[in-house]
Amino acid sequence: MPRPRSLTTDDLAAAALTVIDRDGLSALTMRAVAKELRMATMALYRYVSDRDELEILVANRILDPVEVSLPPDTDWRERVELLLDRLRAAASAHPAAIPLTLRHRQTAPGSLRWIEAMLTVLTDAGFTGSERVIAQRTIVGFLLGYLQNEHYASLIGPGTALLASAPADEFPLLAETADLAHTMTPADEFRGGTAILLEGLAARLDRS
Repeated sequence: MPRPRSLTTDDLAAAALTVIDRDGLSALTMRAVAKELRMATMALYRYVSDRDELEILVANRILDPVEVSLPPDTDWRERVELLLDRLRAAASAHPAAIPLTLRHRQTAPGSLRWIEAMLTVLTDAGFTGSERVIAQRTIVGFLLGYLQNEHYASLIGPGTALLASAPADEFPLLAETADLAHTMTPADEFRGGTAILLEGLAARLDRS
């Protein structure tokens, strides 16, 4: 197969992401990406050394476009929610690649900009020192947990239906809660979880 005259890292990332979106994360191999680019597999090694480098390029492509500028004169909680929603939307646009965005988030420049923006919001709100560390980690932990739940344990998925069918005499609250959860949307879960998170952070500020 003919090799393109030149390739950019964005070309490689786009091809790798196409493979993942179409065939799943397990299909991401040097050979598959080379085929997508219409080039010999060995020629691809001129640009990246292994699959790990391809993964980092994919994570960068997903996270780099995340907008981190925020409207002025808005409540800090609104800014936190906006940053959370933007990163959620970017990751959720490529569900099969979510493990890569989680794994490589600490090296992707877009992710670092997002973290800096979130820390700025928290600082403006009054979080400092170890309190800011805990607040930031709690926010990130919520988002990572939500993304994994949405795409691997969705409320509208078969797992929830299975829980709803649990014997009501033995697990009454589980069956009732799962039955209700099965009617909720991912947006319901995200908005509700964000609201609880922000209420907790605001209460911690009030006590400090």
